[in-house]
Amino acid sequence: MVLKLLRRAAAFLAVPMLASGAAASQPAKPATPRPALWEVSDPDTKIYLFGTIHLLPKNYSWRTQALNRAIASSDSLVVETIIDPKNPAELARELVRLGYAEGLPPLASRVDASKRQKLEAAIAKTSIPRAAFDRMRTWAAAFTLLGVQFKELGMHGEEGVDNNLRSAFAAAGKPIGQLETNGEQLGFFNALPEKAQRALLEGALEAPKETTGDFTSMLKTWAAGDVEGIARTFNDQLADSPDLMEGLIRRRNLNWTAWIQRRLAAPGTVLFAVGAGHLAGEHSVQAMLQREGYRVKRLQ
Repeated sequence: MVLKLLRRAAAFLAVPMLASGAAASQPAKPATPRPALWEVSDPDTKIYLFGTIHLLPKNYSWRTQALNRAIASSDSLVVETIIDPKNPAELARELVRLGYAEGLPPLASRVDASKRQKLEAAIAKTSIPRAAFDRMRTWAAAFTLLGVQFKELGMHGEEGVDNNLRSAFAAAGKPIGQLETNGEQLGFFNALPEKAQRALLEGALEAPKETTGDFTSMLKTWAAGDVEGIARTFNDQLADSPDLMEGLIRRRNLNWTAWIQRRLAAPGTVLFAVGAGHLAGEHSVQAMLQREGYRVKRLQ
């Protein structure tokens, strides 16, 4: 359960990684993409809420007329965190600061004995010295190897929705803000129980063909705007993990809801783009806004 949830977190929540490389087989593209889009407003402020997917294959079609209108009319963009694929120094510094430590048990001892051969094979695909992995916290090793897995699937952080939106706003000379720093995002995963971190590591050892079906399903659900489907994924898989629900979703959504409430006090139009998992289910940003008395209208 935790394994699937955390793998999906890379796409629907936030795993700050830069997955790049030559594309592999491409998932089928949706005939008519309609990823979900909402609006919350007052007389002088409009905030569009758009659920993103952080990794995509190259040339994956997802822009729509409604979304293009929202982008064109927005004065600024706000995303979860800003990662520049061409200048990843900040992310790298934070990954070293939080993801490395002395005195950790060997990485091989942190997976089941039956998976150690897969672990070594996965490490061999990276350009990182083998000894460095034993100094990585479990979640950091998992993210490193998960990036290789996504590369083999043809999934790219630079092709993801977040990066595409940042490029569009930067080209238009519009400001771009972030809700969390790279360090704050990594900190959420650093705080996960070791059991959950090890589940993520074992998930990163699966052969790409074993992961393709799960990722294809995620893409289809997101592109169709199937918010209920996204919510079921996280509700079902977090039913027995209240700590994960609290740390990865509810607490952050509360922070972001408060940000929206503050932003509504100033005039203007904003595109608020965060992982689609944060805009689905009873703990979604929209649900929290509605409980505070705000009207949230779905546009797409």
